[in-house]
Amino acid sequence: MTTEQASSPFIRLFSRYLRDLGLPVTHQREAVAQVVIASDGHLSVDDIEGALRAGGERIGKATIYRTLDLLVRSRLVEEHDFGEGFKRYEHRLSNNPIHEHMICVECGTVTEFESNELYRVENRVRTEHGFLPVRRRLEIYGLCKDCQDAGVELTKEGLICPIEIA
Repeated sequence: MTTEQASSPFIRLFSRYLRDLGLPVTHQREAVAQVVIASDGHLSVDDIEGALRAGGERIGKATIYRTLDLLVRSRLVEEHDFGEGFKRYEHRLSNNPIHEHMICVECGTVTEFESNELYRVENRVRTEHGFLPVRRRLEIYGLCKDCQDAGVELTKEGLICPIEIA
């Protein structure tokens, strides 16, 4: 990691969080944090490990997992489970920190979008129920345009609701 990367305000925030917990600020932790914070994507542990290796870093998966746990607890990074059998991570420090996700069930592509309608729902809930929303999560699963164009079709295998067959 370069001196410029280590001096990133986000890495400094993470370092301060570690010091506040009485934990050591290590090169490995900073390197993992830098990979996640530098990415605009939704990274798996394998993605992070690959990026580290490409940068000449040899950091074990256990260290990556422990660092990700600290990043999530610090609230600088958000953890997602899109039903793929593993988790993905994205930093919460982007220009668009509040967004939703569309997940392709065929290729696993994750596309972000923002919805003004959801802001209106939150405001209505606040007004009608006196409820103060603090966060939300909307995930829409389906087929992306590329998979549809490639001829992929969804199967209707699995359990059938009795209402659907009536």
